[in-house]
Parts: sequence; structure tokens; C-alpha cells
Amino acid sequence: MQSISADEIEAVFFDVGNTLLKPYPSMQAICRHVIEQFGYTATDEQLLQGMIAADRFYEERYWSDDTFWATEDDTSTMWVDMFAVVLEEMGIDGDRHFMGRALYDYFGHGDRWRTFPDVVPVFERLRSEGLRLALVSNWDARLAKLCFDMGLDRYLDSVISSASVGLIKPDPHIFEVALERVDVAPARTVHVGDHYYADVLGARSVGIFPVLIDRFGFGHTADVPVINDLYGLLELLELEP
Repeated sequence: MQSISADEIEAVFFDVGNTLLKPYPSMQAICRHVIEQFGYTATDEQLLQGMIAADRFYEERYWSDDTFWATEDDTSTMWVDMFAVVLEEMGIDGDRHFMGRALYDYFGHGDRWRTFPDVVPVFERLRSEGLRLALVSNWDARLAKLCFDMGLDRYLDSVISSASVGLIKPDPHIFEVALERVDVAPARTVHVGDHYYADVLGARSVGIFPVLIDRFGFGHTADVPVINDLYGLLELLELEP
């Protein structure tokens, strides 16, 4: 694995979804909980089919036009539309967009999310080296509140969501905003994310050292270092856990 010494960098940026956070206890469990509030039930098979439909909807939407990430209104509308597709796939009638909004609102609270087990220990290790940490994510404007709710704000020098600054990855300008906020040069910065298009290409476009994380064992190969968890980042930086 290609390595870079921690002595050569001053900051580490992170993506959020599938890099730091995951829904708690799971996306399926949250959907079940919310629809039960409206008097509906769903089988495990229905929930699975709903999640498959959600993935398909999101990928088609993202690759056709990813600009919805740039504003809170467009981001929330996309998520509500996606949840409505989930409910339709599950055979749930009624006002699907109203229920979709309830699902969207549910995810605005920190107790609906958990960090992966390696996140806090690695954050603490990086901070012990004096490194500045920031989040740079295609996310809705609630991201800073989520970080506060989860106690992550104490490790972070900046939290930048696309909907809060009107810029989306891989646009180099969102990374430039992050660099300016933490006052560090791109050549002294590493960015970790799970998406080659958004994270690797975006970071590289401004001279930031990109790292791809593959938490779910998809077997990604790329022209950048690929790690399976954040402990792999410590190894890459030649730091002891």
C-alpha cells in the first residue's frame, strides 16, 4: 500500500455516509418503525424489496443529475421522493410523500445514526498528532447538528455539507472551501471517502491526497490507496493505533 507520513500532512478530510456513519439500527428497521406509526406493517421481504428500489432510484437520479445535493430543498425533495418509491414498492398506499417526509425528518436526529466502531478511536489518534479534521460531504444541511448530537463536533475543525454551501463533490470548490476554513494547503491534506467519482476525483482536482475506503468488501481497485477501515488510514500515515 502506498503510504504518506503523518509528518507530511496537517489535515484529514472525511466523507460521511458509508465512511463515518450508518443508520441505526438499520435502514430497514427505521422504515418499519416509521410506517408502523401510520398503522402499516411490512414483512422482511417487502422491506428488502423497498431498499432495492431505493438504491435503484438513487443511482438513476444521481447519475442523471446530482445537483440536487446543492440545496436543502432539492436534497430533501429527492429523499422524500425516494422514500415514496420505497413505500410504493412495498405496496403501502395512502399519502406516500407525507410518510416519506416523516422518514426524512426521522433521519435528522443524531440518535438515528451510529459511527462505525473505528471512527472515534481514529479521530482521537489523529487529533493526538495535532492534525486538523473536517467533514466534506454531499449531505443535507442538518449535518452539523448530527455531529453535535453525536458528540463528533469536539474532534472537528469544520463540517461542510453540500446543501449548506451550495456546492457538491466532485466540484473542486467545495474542497477549496474546506481548505480555506482549516487554513491548510492541499498538498498537506488527505481526503477519505467511499465514492471514486465524488471523493477521489474531487480531492485530486485540487491537489489533495485521496484515499478510497471500502467498508463492505466490494473489492474496489483504484489508482489510489484503498483501505477497509479507518485503521487502514493510520497504517497509511505510518501511525500506531
